Amino acid sequence: MKLVRFGAAGEERPGAVAGDGTVRDLSTVVADIAGPALSPEALDRLRAIDLAALPVVPAGTRLGPCIGHVRHFIAVGLNYADHAAESGAAVPDEPILFSKAPSCIVGPDDDVLIPPGSAKTDWEVELAVVIGRRASHVPEAEADGYVAGYCVCNDVSERAYQMERGGQWMKGKGCPTFGPLGPWLVTRDEIADVQSLDMWLDIDGTRMQTGNTRTMIFPVRFLVSYISQFMILEPGDVITTGTPPGVGLGMKPPRYLRGGERMELGIAGLGIQRQRVVTSHPA
Repeated sequence: MKLVRFGAAGEERPGAVAGDGTVRDLSTVVADIAGPALSPEALDRLRAIDLAALPVVPAGTRLGPCIGHVRHFIAVGLNYADHAAESGAAVPDEPILFSKAPSCIVGPDDDVLIPPGSAKTDWEVELAVVIGRRASHVPEAEADGYVAGYCVCNDVSERAYQMERGGQWMKGKGCPTFGPLGPWLVTRDEIADVQSLDMWLDIDGTRMQTGNTRTMIFPVRFLVSYISQFMILEPGDVITTGTPPGVGLGMKPPRYLRGGERMELGIAGLGIQRQRVVTSHPA
């Protein structure tokens, strides 16, 4: 299934993409695409529904983030060897983990705001994993069973905040709009091999990032198992798994977003995001 959330920001309703490509309104069936609705049993109930009998959502309706009420937004740093090299960093012996603020999550086509005074806002196409079952100390061989599905994430990053302000990377990772998710949550059964998905990102029509999830240092199963050793993962938690090369930080000289650009990014089978970059101003 391809699950979505549609409507005005903060008022999104649950939906699903039917075989004909239309979005159908699931709000009479489930309260939201969030939390308990992501359990294997709940997803099986949704699969049994005749989508053709549900109302069609008008074309052009805004899509919100494909997951609602995210409790924990976990990110993995330097998880592609070629991205680590372009960043001038050593390949890590264990996954680098940090948090993105759940408040940074927006829809796949919402504007991305450059923070006031920022000079180093960057882009990162990433595969995001959505947890479907409570997970604690999960064996790697069983990790797939704790995954509800996958979606596209743009791990927008402010590099000066991240690297030049001391402390943790999360300073540059959680600014408003720095976490577009979607367009769809694609359930795990629809992806034959999550470690063989092409991914890409363009700025103003120029290809910046090209990669494939097969070049992850730490694959999805390992990450779910590893992270569950340090914290309890709950249904609806999101893990974004790192980016391939081609970020602005790695260019010579580095190139960053200034406002006015158009970003387009996607992952095979998971859909495409399209964002306008705008300059924000202090409130």
